[in-house]
Amino acid sequence: MNSLYLRLWMMLTGWGAVGLVYSLTSSQDQASAIMLQPSAIDLWFDFDPNAIWLYLSFFPLVALGYLLCPAQRLLWLARSMQLSALGAGVVFIFWPTTMIFPPVTQDTISASALNLLIGFDSMQNCLPSLHVTLTILAVCALWQKHMPLRSLFFAVWGLAITVSILQLHRHQFVDLLGGAVLAIVAGLLAQLILSRKADKVAGQTL
Repeated sequence: MNSLYLRLWMMLTGWGAVGLVYSLTSSQDQASAIMLQPSAIDLWFDFDPNAIWLYLSFFPLVALGYLLCPAQRLLWLARSMQLSALGAGVVFIFWPTTMIFPPVTQDTISASALNLLIGFDSMQNCLPSLHVTLTILAVCALWQKHMPLRSLFFAVWGLAITVSILQLHRHQFVDLLGGAVLAIVAGLLAQLILSRKADKVAGQTL
């Protein structure tokens, strides 16, 4: 299969699995969800609709994760996102969470963009933050020790996206922690599964 087509296919099956699970679980009744309370860290961040642009830059970052990561990490990235979708889906179904979202009253382009996003977003499914989970996985896939400046750029970009989530008040700090834990668990589990599969194939060829 052509390298670009393979990368696009992995993006569809990996990132697409997350979108599918999120869509299927986003129609639950918000009244039945657990109301999260803001922590002291959440209160540090004033609501700022201008953060929407960094928040939305998550989408090109994840796409670049698939398009630019080393070939040997491509399958790992797709499997990690599939496992993330599975883990988040279980939480969304059995422990749905919501929060109080600030009203968007500003009359700016940023506020209009945020309102457009809200129209497609879910009022629950706060914990874990898949925005954080997929950002971490994409940055890990893109990280290359022999390209430190590029790797640092992606890491700083990912950190900026994480901060923007708190500035928009679309998630709380506990959601970000949950998203980070999910990324670590899914990434390690994907690596374990792929390593065992590779060992099995190697054993069959001996």
